[in-house]
Amino acid sequence: MIVVTKRKGDTTDKVLRKFSKMFREEDIIFDVNKKVFFKRPAILKKEKLREKMKKSW
Repeated sequence: MIVVTKRKGDTTDKVLRKFSKMFREEDIIFDVNKKVFFKRPAILKKEKLREKMKKSW
């Protein structure tokens, strides 16, 4: 959970920039997409195999 507190002298733009930076650093979009799109176990195995093949080259 991301919490951004507004300090004295901070503008709303500055607070939004802090929030968006923390949002990107936490990879929340990646986690959400991972949960939204279900992949069958067979497809996951194939992807892992492809990654191993790429690393072996």
